[in-house]
Amino acid sequence: MTVFLPTLKQLQYLVALKDHGHFGKSADACFVTQSTLSAGLRELESLIGITLVERTRRVVRFTPLGDRIAEKARRVLREAEELGDLVKASGQPLSGELRMSVIPTIAPFLLPRILPKLREDYPDLKLFLREEPSAAACESLHTGHVDCVLLALPYACGEVEAASLFDDRLYVAFPGGEPLPPTVTADAIAPDRLLLLEDGHCLKDHALSACNRPELRAEAMMLGTSLHTLVQMVDNGLGVTLLPEMAIEAGILQNTRIQARPLSAAHPSRNIALVWRKASPRTKEFDLLADALRQLDRTAA
Repeated sequence: MTVFLPTLKQLQYLVALKDHGHFGKSADACFVTQSTLSAGLRELESLIGITLVERTRRVVRFTPLGDRIAEKARRVLREAEELGDLVKASGQPLSGELRMSVIPTIAPFLLPRILPKLREDYPDLKLFLREEPSAAACESLHTGHVDCVLLALPYACGEVEAASLFDDRLYVAFPGGEPLPPTVTADAIAPDRLLLLEDGHCLKDHALSACNRPELRAEAMMLGTSLHTLVQMVDNGLGVTLLPEMAIEAGILQNTRIQARPLSAAHPSRNIALVWRKASPRTKEFDLLADALRQLDRTAA
């Protein structure tokens, strides 16, 4: 009996269509023309004798079996990528391509401090960076779009291994002119004044967890799309917010009248960590990268 095996390219087309739900966007993601992607999927369906995708002018709908095959294809592609990872792991450590996602409350504050020295110490490392929120970064990790993530813990990122880099203390930022103690307790934060990042940013959850006041989740205003936006709101007297120490050290409060004081709480910090897929063949390389990031952060501080 002849068994027709799909190609990795065909599986890549199928997974892209599942992710994007649109032939044009899927083709762009695969760097091929729409006609090439459509032909590849038609050939796949012809080889296995099953319709995977129902096509109409307005919608792309996967059949129930198509859904199952797409998820299996995703796992096959990840396994195929790990074959390449095995080869990379056997070569010189921290050389070649490495794709890393970094969350927005870390990227603009930490990367400028460490990237120049990282390039100097590891000139053969080609580091490709993506800035995306925690949920998207973890999704990119598990779908194989990135190799590792620079993340703030605690955060539920699935089956991953993590190397802790350092703790990043939280500060309470007030408009200028208010009399403040050396540190600020969570009880001293008025719920109707607290400004937080919108949903999707793990710093919001870290801030609420550190304060350990359930009513803050219901009453705080979750308006900010970025830490820089929150800083401008506080500087204009609209409320108070919580900022990570790395952002303050990077100068986010320059040219403002904002006063920042350390948060006094049982757990006043978030933990910055490098995470990667569990059982990755590049684990030793990621451990080496984590150690390099720890050293670079200390020397750059």
